[in-house]
Amino acid sequence: MSPDQPPSPLRLFAAFLRLGLTAFGGPAMIQRIAELAVKRERWLSPAAFKDGVALAQVIPGATAMQVAAYVGLRAGGPLGAAAAFVGFSLPAFCLMVGLSWTYEIGRSLPMADAVFQGVGAIVVALIAHATIGFGRAWMKCWQEAAIAAAVFAYYLSGLTPYWAVPLAALAGMVLLKGPTAEAAPSGAPMAAHTPWLAALAILAAAAVIIALLWLSGERLLAELAMTMARIDLFAFGGGFGSLPIMAHEVVEVRQWLDARAFLDGIALGQVTPGPIVITATFVGWLVAGGAGATVATVAVFLPSFLILLATTPLVDRIKHSPLVGNALHGVCASATGLIAALGVKLAEAQPWSYPSAGIGLLAFTALMMKRDPLWVILAGVALSIVLGAAG
Repeated sequence: MSPDQPPSPLRLFAAFLRLGLTAFGGPAMIQRIAELAVKRERWLSPAAFKDGVALAQVIPGATAMQVAAYVGLRAGGPLGAAAAFVGFSLPAFCLMVGLSWTYEIGRSLPMADAVFQGVGAIVVALIAHATIGFGRAWMKCWQEAAIAAAVFAYYLSGLTPYWAVPLAALAGMVLLKGPTAEAAPSGAPMAAHTPWLAALAILAAAAVIIALLWLSGERLLAELAMTMARIDLFAFGGGFGSLPIMAHEVVEVRQWLDARAFLDGIALGQVTPGPIVITATFVGWLVAGGAGATVATVAVFLPSFLILLATTPLVDRIKHSPLVGNALHGVCASATGLIAALGVKLAEAQPWSYPSAGIGLLAFTALMMKRDPLWVILAGVALSIVLGAAG
């Protein structure tokens, strides 16, 4: 199925840059990547693409981003993976930088308070909708529901979410029996790349850069990089899975942002193309300007990208392992509980009024009717402006 001449990194970058410009909606984007890589360009066979989707769901990171990198790796080796990954994320990064700058200078305007009250209510609705989506996808038995409920109570009690992930994986291996999902068909074997060496080289370079930042006195940037990298390592279940851990780090532990600003960052992450974890760019901008935005974005994507490089050669073993599948289901059940608890915390931080409550209820109804979150947010912002002007 693969072409005789593999695509160059530049061609992969351009193809995924075009996709990244309209990368709204995770499942829809995976389908569009499949149309590009399997149907139009014939870079991968359908079976090999299914392998990539299965792998992206097992390892941490934003699923669509991981699938893009997997296609680049299978089609063009480690350089191809990097080209696809950067091309796919670049539009979201650039737009979020612009939105973060606008937010910083505009949030003191008189109309901004009414707008952001409405936006905060919409984000609570988004989190509630995401919780329902996760629950439907990952809670198929009472054991998974029990894991989610335990993690929900655990996070609301004020404990760190990091222990929730390994404990939920262990609970999944113990409580869940047999394969939890049908394994994807085997694809063609990987070409003779050496992605492990590439992953190790990139990891070494990143460690050197962080050390240089620390030694040169830019300790805030070094701390920002290490924090975002840690968030990415525990971001199972896609981009939404990163939000509870990000909130814990940047709002509760380090207090770089208050809960209200974090709500606004999530909303901006939904109106940009790409994964919602691009909220890290917003956090980085408010913490340390353009340098912070760049460092935060690279750090929040790099660990999962390196894990993809290292695990793709092992995809056949990973996808057929019932133990791995059960651990994954435990972790994703825990993501359901974490996201639900985050929704409660953000709802408590949101300054409610009758107009904002109405906007939140309308947004939740529209999302349950499967309306595009982008348009839901834009409509909510417009309604907030109208109500704010009328008030």
